[in-house]
Amino acid sequence: MSTNAKELYRRIQEDPAHTQALFRQALQDPQGAIRSICELGRALDLPVTPDEVKAHLASLDDGETKQWLIKARGGL
Repeated sequence: MSTNAKELYRRIQEDPAHTQALFRQALQDPQGAIRSICELGRALDLPVTPDEVKAHLASLDDGETKQWLIKARGGL
């Protein structure tokens, strides 16, 4: 698993506004949310692939992430 994905997820979680924006995007356009996460990773010098993002999210065991995945499962 990519350590970049883990660090990127941590940074996203630290910004509630960004987290909410990604969640809303995932509800309407799950693949777009994945692309946005990858673009953010590039901007933060933490490049990730869509597969790395998906693998990292699948590896997490917290209720908030599971809820996010349930809502956005169509594209993840």
